[in-house]
Amino acid sequence: MIFLTNITQIQPLNTIYNFKESKSVQDWYIVDDRVMGGLSKGNIKISDSGTAIYYGDVTTANNGGFSSLRHQFKSKNVSNYKAVVIRLKGDEKTYQFRIKSNINQRYSYVSSFKTNREWETIIIPFENFVPQFRGYRVNVPKYDGKQMQEIAFLLGNKLNESFQLEIESINLVK
Repeated sequence: MIFLTNITQIQPLNTIYNFKESKSVQDWYIVDDRVMGGLSKGNIKISDSGTAIYYGDVTTANNGGFSSLRHQFKSKNVSNYKAVVIRLKGDEKTYQFRIKSNINQRYSYVSSFKTNREWETIIIPFENFVPQFRGYRVNVPKYDGKQMQEIAFLLGNKLNESFQLEIESINLVK
């Protein structure tokens, strides 16, 4: 994983989602551990500056412990790109960025990143994404970087904690 402070250091970009341009969270949805009886609760809203704020509380009560923010879209050929570029500001917690090449696959390709309390640009090469299902590695090849149909952020640190992740944009880079 690479951290940059200036997004102009990397070009050209292909935008997957830019909250400042869309000014909407309508295409995003939350999946919490409530789907399995947990009590965690994530939320999303647009800030005054146009970024998305994904926030909430994760609890391990009732065998829970995760919240995720997801976005599905028409299948995208990403074979000309090498990495995901995310502009965000975190809360010093470790999050996962997740990719599905097909929304019907049960597993996701996952890469973790630690945030700080400043705006930062995180670059995650496709080769860093490993297949996981419910927190466990699955026996399929690593992400091949050909197709993409879902992206997600997930917090699941096995802790009772509040969280806040501010997201400006998610892009692809060659």
